[in-house]
Amino acid sequence: MMQLIVAVIIGFVAGLVAKWLMPGPNNPQGFILTTVLGIIGSVVATFLGRVIGWYSADSGAGFIASIIGAVIVLAIWHQVAGRNQQIR
Repeated sequence: MMQLIVAVIIGFVAGLVAKWLMPGPNNPQGFILTTVLGIIGSVVATFLGRVIGWYSADSGAGFIASIIGAVIVLAIWHQVAGRNQQIR
């Protein structure tokens, strides 16, 4: 249970930092979306780190890698949201 709470807190902070580093008019808003952004960023960073060979199967991404993963996810979000605005 404690691991889940820590993951949510780190995800929220990583999401906040990613949104601060990449401001945009269509950033995800609110606590839940910011937390989800950070958690997905952490998952992306863990996956990429395992593919590259930085992390073993039983370890996960650190805080800075989670922020980098969240920035990657946010960049993808901006691309998708930007396309939706161009279609309208």
